Amino acid sequence: MGKKKIQKQSEQDVLKETEVLEQAQRKASSQQAAKAKVIEQANVFIQSTYNNTLISIADKKGNVLAWSSAGSLGFKGPKKATPYAASKVVETLMEKVKKMSFQEVGIYVKGVGSGREAAIRSLASHGLNIVLVKDVTPIPHNGCRPPKPRRV
Repeated sequence: MGKKKIQKQSEQDVLKETEVLEQAQRKASSQQAAKAKVIEQANVFIQSTYNNTLISIADKKGNVLAWSSAGSLGFKGPKKATPYAASKVVETLMEKVKKMSFQEVGIYVKGVGSGREAAIRSLASHGLNIVLVKDVTPIPHNGCRPPKPRRV
């Protein structure tokens, strides 16, 4: 084994490294500032089915800011569709977006599950200024096609 070669950094290399570190710090601080921004209007989409409850928050352009579901919280089987699970989903969602502040919120509800009312009540109890509550559950116009007549 020979002698180990020790490299000395020149002043220019040190300056370059400090510039890179400063740029990274500025970028990180700007990202944190972007996360802590005030959003004037947001949409909350609640999908409540017989099997699960999914809630997502998006801005006016449609970019999803945060989402949560009863299944992702660990509820299993028929417990996912309960009103209690829906209220817990709202709690975790509010924890995710606590850095952002919403001035006005529009709520769009889809589905026929039992968690839809509990989710709306829980959102209202967290202090959101609710401007709109709209039911966007799809409704069939003429139903599905009837079966062919039976041949005997």
